[in-house]
Amino acid sequence: MLFNSYIFIFLFLPFTCLIYFFIARTKGGENAIVFLVLASLFYYAWWDAKYLVLMLFSIFVNYYIGEAIVRGHNLNNQLKMKMLLFLGLVFNIGLLSYFKYASFFIENFNFVFGSNVPENKIILPLAISFFTFQQIAYLIDSYKGITKEFKFFHYLLFVTFFPQLIAGPIVHHKEMLPQFLRLENLKPNFNNIIIGLSIFTLGLFKKVILADSVAQYATPVFDNSVINDSITFLVAWGGALAYTFQLYFDFSGYSDMAIGIALMFGVTLPLNFNSPYKSLSIIEFWRRWHMTLSRFLRDYIYITLGGNRKGVVRRYGNLLITMLLGGLWHGAGWTFVLWGGFHGILLIINHSWHHFKFLMKLDFLDQSSLWRILCWIITFFAIVNSWVLFRAENFTSALNIYQGMYGLNGVAIPNALLARMGGVSNIISEYGITSYLGGGMDFVFTYLWVLFLLLIIFMPNTQQFMQNFLSYGYSQKGTLLNSGILSDIIIFRYGMLWAFILSILLVFSIFGLTRVSEFLYFQF
Repeated sequence: MLFNSYIFIFLFLPFTCLIYFFIARTKGGENAIVFLVLASLFYYAWWDAKYLVLMLFSIFVNYYIGEAIVRGHNLNNQLKMKMLLFLGLVFNIGLLSYFKYASFFIENFNFVFGSNVPENKIILPLAISFFTFQQIAYLIDSYKGITKEFKFFHYLLFVTFFPQLIAGPIVHHKEMLPQFLRLENLKPNFNNIIIGLSIFTLGLFKKVILADSVAQYATPVFDNSVINDSITFLVAWGGALAYTFQLYFDFSGYSDMAIGIALMFGVTLPLNFNSPYKSLSIIEFWRRWHMTLSRFLRDYIYITLGGNRKGVVRRYGNLLITMLLGGLWHGAGWTFVLWGGFHGILLIINHSWHHFKFLMKLDFLDQSSLWRILCWIITFFAIVNSWVLFRAENFTSALNIYQGMYGLNGVAIPNALLARMGGVSNIISEYGITSYLGGGMDFVFTYLWVLFLLLIIFMPNTQQFMQNFLSYGYSQKGTLLNSGILSDIIIFRYGMLWAFILSILLVFSIFGLTRVSEFLYFQF
């Protein structure tokens, strides 16, 4: 069941809200929690009921291991706690490895050793990466004494709460469950419902109107790259940029919708997406993109490996390993590993540059508008290039796109467009720019969408728009191409103007649901 579907918007979500608050008022909070768990399980089972058993098995095992770790704390039995934590990590990593990486490992084993071990085609269970990482964090927090949980249905709700179950954010037990247990959250709050619905509408518009519209110009280019090694310069860049914005608004849309839905139940999810394409460095990008995954990788992998406590070389090695594993988390393929490694190298270069800038006393550069624009261009250029690896079916496909992006297949524009340029067409031809038949409208609309969405990313984001009602403590005033003036103007306030604007966005989005598509992060 997709957030961007009629059945979710008009049936599942309103009925779940109504019944939840009715049970909370008449039967108490604990019964309301049981109902919300059952609703979340139904939501997950809608995709494929057989994988509900797998998720429940994972939840049962992790709950009882976590409970045993807490008892070990009470008995001050460190050895038992370590053994239980090790057992829990092996279980979770083993489960994830089998369902997500078994075929990948077998395929590479056969390639390296020339063997013929049969591959069993294993279908990736929905959300296994998210609920596994969430439970790993729970076990580690239990070991550290941060989390203590004894009620099974509380733990079930922590894992299965449907707004964040499928594609995050990856949440901690301590930041979620207390919100459900607050008495004021057990009755409907008009403010929360209106603001939540407004945020949901913004997310729905981003997904249905923006992401899905530009997707139709990205997908053909990447599909063609699997078999075609002669993709030209402008077509390659058009496809890469279109996917760059498709992924951005797809993930931003999901993040907004998840926050909006949760807020209707009185729950504030952690921020997971914070205008990452405004970033002036790769370091800043990873502080803004999939923020809860970055937090998990930092807290449970990078710091565990030693972080920055054991010298520069070890620090950069830890950083590279963390990003390689982050790439592998996104998908069982070498393109994802290379994507993670590419970002790891970029982060190492970025940290090294910061150190050099500090030593050479060059911090004054950060006050220069021209310097900031240059930093944004370099950062955005690197991000677009990295998404080619992320999206491509294989190395051959990625290489074909890169060949086009770097001019190895020449530059060409549609013949219909060239014919309308008059005398300019002769000048263009002298510079070796050729033409091809067909695809003129796609070419034009690709770059119109790219330019339009490029402007949109510098508009105030949802957190800024809702700053009077939903504060995450992230100020963005003064960032590149955003002086803060728009952030002071484009702010949600109760009134007819914003009610009308959001209603128009919702109507357009509802009519756009005829081409329902999954969110891109569902595949991870």
